[in-house]
Amino acid sequence: MAVGIEAINLYAARASLDVRQLFSARGLDLQRFGNLMMSQKSINLPCEDPVTNGVNAARPVVAGLTPSQRDQIELLVVATESGLDYAKPISTYIHEYLGLNRRCRSFEVKHACYGGTAALQMAASFVAASSVPGVKALVITAEAASVADRGTYWEPSQGAGAVAMLVSAQPDILALDPGASGYYTYEVMDTLRPRPDLEAGDTDLSLMSYLECLQRSYELYCERVSGADILDTFDYLVFHPPFAGMVKGAHRNLLRKQRDMGPETIERDFASRMAPSLAYCSRIGNLYSGSLYAALCSLIDHLALDGARRIGMYSYGSGCGSEFYSGVIPAGARDKLAGLQLGAAIEARRPLTMEEYELVSDLSVERMAGMKDMVFDTPRYRAAYDDCLAGRGLLVLDRVTNFHRRYRWS
Repeated sequence: MAVGIEAINLYAARASLDVRQLFSARGLDLQRFGNLMMSQKSINLPCEDPVTNGVNAARPVVAGLTPSQRDQIELLVVATESGLDYAKPISTYIHEYLGLNRRCRSFEVKHACYGGTAALQMAASFVAASSVPGVKALVITAEAASVADRGTYWEPSQGAGAVAMLVSAQPDILALDPGASGYYTYEVMDTLRPRPDLEAGDTDLSLMSYLECLQRSYELYCERVSGADILDTFDYLVFHPPFAGMVKGAHRNLLRKQRDMGPETIERDFASRMAPSLAYCSRIGNLYSGSLYAALCSLIDHLALDGARRIGMYSYGSGCGSEFYSGVIPAGARDKLAGLQLGAAIEARRPLTMEEYELVSDLSVERMAGMKDMVFDTPRYRAAYDDCLAGRGLLVLDRVTNFHRRYRWS
């Protein structure tokens, strides 16, 4: 039985910031700007959090189902490293505001940026093992960046948003290759969030961990999949993009080790097999648990599919965990995704001035974990709210009362 992603949607937030403008405002070295390969990043307003991002990503997916199909969703897994409570998962809020059947498993998973892949593989196994005809699972990767990295070289790469994936035995977007996975994990303190208001880590160590895990997880993939070859097996490659420049470096490193290829050949391979997956990411920034799947959306949207295509996917999460796996994009995937007009939504985001960005960044502390009581007054950023969210029917955070979060539709 083929299992995989039946439907997918990307919510890339409704506001954006020019990354070069941020570099200049922070006094960052513009010689390092080109290494990011980024032009913009998505921004959440203070009344948005991982719950609103997750619901706003998943709502179009759920809306495309009939009532009986919606009731076939028996598993909801939310991957996030932007959790709001040490015990209560954000999946319960998301389940409520999506109006899902209460006969449903619901939980939250965390493993930095690898969490989305852990959730997807868990959901695929659930569907494959179930004896219930037509059973489905909903996987949501939902993040909301903090202001902890202000003034660092991580700040320009931080994005905001979520990706929702419906997993079933009707894989119209991506059919996973069964058993075709290699994984690699070990303990390392490369990046971490020990408190809601603090992000810490070692940039160089994180880069080296990413590269080592790519090599080792791919080696295990080759052990599991007889005859696998980095050039001949995959029509396209999709790697987790903390920022697009890191993916380009990882691709170069892997091809040098696997095939001892020269710079010009590697550059051509990158342009043809990887660049399409980075078009959206270079304008959104790092979605952490959702970045790999935003890249998948970008790849599908930028292909002229005249037949099925096999892709190799690499997922990495700090701490660390990784997986290299593969699947097949069916011929009709691009047509199905095109109806969501993801590129148009990214283009329609409202650019923020640096003054607006500083304001919403300061106020975003109020939405973080640990807030007991708060009313989210949108007049403090009225112009941005009106342009981005007002009247659009999107979920926004209204208030927190004795730690309980209350939401409303904009």
